[in-house]
Amino acid sequence: MALEKEKKDDFVEAVLNDWRTAPVDAKLRATLGFLEKLTLTPGDVRPVDVEPLRAAGVSDAAIEDAIHACVLFNIYDRMADSLKFHLPGPAGMAASGRSLLKRGYLL
Repeated sequence: MALEKEKKDDFVEAVLNDWRTAPVDAKLRATLGFLEKLTLTPGDVRPVDVEPLRAAGVSDAAIEDAIHACVLFNIYDRMADSLKFHLPGPAGMAASGRSLLKRGYLL
């Protein structure tokens, strides 16, 4: 069990360090590239930008879900920065992650 957690932690760290070189599948790599552009230069995003996602096998429904999640997290991040939200430490983040895995985002 500890080895499995260590592998998961290594995977997450690799993605956070550089998603371009992390061991992720083509669908996720294409999605992350698109979301990076959507976050950093939203005014430059065009319909052609979703073509690499479709070519990798990402469905339109999954693309739409990714866009919604990206936009919401960008809004929350800007609000948190502006209003100086309290951010939990690693233990709090882990507890939140376990809760979300258990119940999802439903209230």
